[in-house]
Amino acid sequence: MKKRERPLNIPEGVKVKVKNRLISVEGPKGKLEREIPLVLRDELANGQILLKRQGNGPKITALQGLFRTLIANMIEGVVRGYEKTLEMVGVGYRAKMEGKKLSLSLGFSHPIEIEVPENLEVKVTKTTILIKGIDKELVGNFAASIRRIQPPDAYKGKGIRYQGEYVRHKVGKTAVATTV
Repeated sequence: MKKRERPLNIPEGVKVKVKNRLISVEGPKGKLEREIPLVLRDELANGQILLKRQGNGPKITALQGLFRTLIANMIEGVVRGYEKTLEMVGVGYRAKMEGKKLSLSLGFSHPIEIEVPENLEVKVTKTTILIKGIDKELVGNFAASIRRIQPPDAYKGKGIRYQGEYVRHKVGKTAVATTV
């Protein structure tokens, strides 16, 4: 089998439908849809989905790989789902849910409120924010938008970071001046 023809297996309990360039994947956790570009053709048979190129060239090849991965992520999302965990490191950093809004107290003069997208579930504990959903792109973008508000500081390490993220600390000016 050529590398360009790597089919995706459709697990049991997942329904995949293709209609007018729109692929929809439905599973136990929900339903996702995405439009396929015109340069790709999809074939659905024997519990597998196969994307074929209509033409050659590096951009078309890249699109084929991208959409194969996006469809695989859709299947994974409706079966298992995705989650990201953010940690807040800093004195007085707090988060709480107020209805469908996430309220963050990060040392600014006012709390920051973020509207939680409809398809996401957000749970807040003392210093962590857990984001769950079936759409990998939506989960990752929402987590990144929260992290962007107060990214980790390289000198003190304060800020919002992904769970398990290592923040390399820099030496301050006073430490450099004493070593000279």
